[in-house]
Amino acid sequence: MRHDHRDETLSATRRSFLQGTAAAAVLPSALARAAAPARTIKLGVIGCGGRGSWLAGLFKKHGGYTMHAVCDYFPDIADRVGDALGVDKTRRFSTLSGYKRLFESGVEAVALIVPPCFLPLHSSAAVAAGLHVYMAKPVSVDVPGAQLVANAGELATRKRQCFFVDYQMPTDPANMAIVEKVRSGAIGKMAQVWTIGIGGGFADPPLTSNIESRLRGLVWVNDIAIGGDYVVNYDIHAIDAALWVIGQRPIAAAGGSRVCRPDPHGDGRDVCSVIFEYADGLVHNHFGEGLRNSVPGELSCRVHGTTGHALINYWGNAELLGAKDNTKTPVDNLYEAGATRNIATFHKLVSTGDCANVTVRRSVDGALATILAREAAARHTRLTMDELIKENRRVEVDLRGLKA
Repeated sequence: MRHDHRDETLSATRRSFLQGTAAAAVLPSALARAAAPARTIKLGVIGCGGRGSWLAGLFKKHGGYTMHAVCDYFPDIADRVGDALGVDKTRRFSTLSGYKRLFESGVEAVALIVPPCFLPLHSSAAVAAGLHVYMAKPVSVDVPGAQLVANAGELATRKRQCFFVDYQMPTDPANMAIVEKVRSGAIGKMAQVWTIGIGGGFADPPLTSNIESRLRGLVWVNDIAIGGDYVVNYDIHAIDAALWVIGQRPIAAAGGSRVCRPDPHGDGRDVCSVIFEYADGLVHNHFGEGLRNSVPGELSCRVHGTTGHALINYWGNAELLGAKDNTKTPVDNLYEAGATRNIATFHKLVSTGDCANVTVRRSVDGALATILAREAAARHTRLTMDELIKENRRVEVDLRGLKA
């Protein structure tokens, strides 16, 4: 593919971005209030580890899905989750190629909850196979993967298939109300944005002969080739919220990062500080930390305007303080409630044939923004989005020694 076409595909105008994100914000709360499911969807779950098995339980609880098949690289995990969901033993798949057999098992839709390095390939193959896609974030660890996902989303729309990416902050009613107030001018013109991603980090044991040991227990978050880096995998929640309210993706970033966890074995950087630039001059500061140092977890986006400020949050309160408006509303149980709303939304989209696939564009732009942050911070330099896309650098994951 020529560079000029790829760049055209990855770019998004402010107007189309806002239209898409506004639609995405309305969908979850409205559709979650819909009546009981009128049909059941044959679902296959790919990636049955901690979050995958938990989400599978929420899909089953919804009532509108038949848990038809499961797949995990590790057969013991596929069997354990298959037992819990009542999936026939003939429709439990494993190894790297297990997802292909699941696609052929009679499913209508797939939930992809695998490490991010696999998401572009799996989602593209699922769309090609004629399946609806529900997918975790981040959608990619590199620019070529983001392009694959963007193309898969566009193809899904043309083929009348649903493609939905699971983010929680934009589904929360309190956050949605604050964003709407910001867009209506309640804090004046946006001047500066702060995002924070603080997590407790993940275990990073010594390397073994292949990456099997990195594929369990979120160890892979420490490995850039598998998980993208801490800013790409974890901080993306806060950065996605910024893109949601700002309505555009950054044009450049500068910053620094380092590895601080004791006895590291992966190459992921657990501390970063980044300044994003936007076409309209908006300044966006991001702070990320993934250390086990007892600092309370935080995923937040603060928006400072000329007449007030606002807070979009994963935990705690969503807030706005403006010249004529003072709002503080709790964000309620977002981890579970957001996933539950998204599962209901996906069912409604598939059932009604709504294939606009409005979550894909911002999810791709969010991945690109965090990849830009990772690269600029690692190089301790200023890097433009155009330069990043032109480089088109693939981050290769080492699959040697894994069961094909």
